[in-house]
Amino acid sequence: MAAGQRRSMAARAAAALAFLCGVFGLLAGMTAHEWKLGAIGWFTGGALLTLLALFALVDGALAAQHR
Repeated sequence: MAAGQRRSMAARAAAALAFLCGVFGLLAGMTAHEWKLGAIGWFTGGALLTLLALFALVDGALAAQHR
């Protein structure tokens, strides 16, 4: 597996985890149950993970195109 494909797969996995963080943030905001991170914490973590996944996806695409 080429380096660009490996980065793209890791970026897709990170994007899926970011989606899960967003779902947890939505659940934390909708329920009255006290969560450790709260809605803002889960949303911020998901947003940061999404940005990192986007950067890795672009980097993997550029690495695959370079070969």
